[in-house]
Amino acid sequence: MAVTGASGAIYAKVLLEKLESLKPQISGLGIVMTDNAKEVWKFELGNEDYNQTSFRIYRKDDFFAPFASGSAGFDTMIICPCSMGTMGRIASGISNDLITRAADVILKERKKLILVIRDTPISLIHINNMKTITLAGGIICPAAPSFYSKPVSFDELAATVIDRVLDLSGFQIPKAYRWGTKQK
Repeated sequence: MAVTGASGAIYAKVLLEKLESLKPQISGLGIVMTDNAKEVWKFELGNEDYNQTSFRIYRKDDFFAPFASGSAGFDTMIICPCSMGTMGRIASGISNDLITRAADVILKERKKLILVIRDTPISLIHINNMKTITLAGGIICPAAPSFYSKPVSFDELAATVIDRVLDLSGFQIPKAYRWGTKQK
């Protein structure tokens, strides 16, 4: 999992909380956060709770992290939120930090890369980068929350996106809202 400096730290927070609850389904997880991601988290959420995770956090320049190589066998990478700059570097094959290197590895190994983009509006450059990543096998999952579950908090609203991301990743999510099920 990677967290970039795009606005939307609540998505990363909810994702981390849900991953903690899904630990029995996880054989290995590493987290990379950019410096901007930490600053945005502090600004938007008013805390540094990302330090409370039980998963290991790697420095963005730690190319000795296991997921910097395809031989480590990681099968999924989620970048949440994913900045347009990070997406552009991935689309261009520029591996200048651990996030872009790990994304490059995931794509070259034909594994699952999920980018949770949050920026809006989207320029033609962004659309072309999304197209390039999609053609390379990546999944673009915009942080566009749904409202049919009638969320009553920001966390519940963010969970409508994160539950979709976890579904795309192959997790079994016991409490996720499903269309056509009884509402609250």
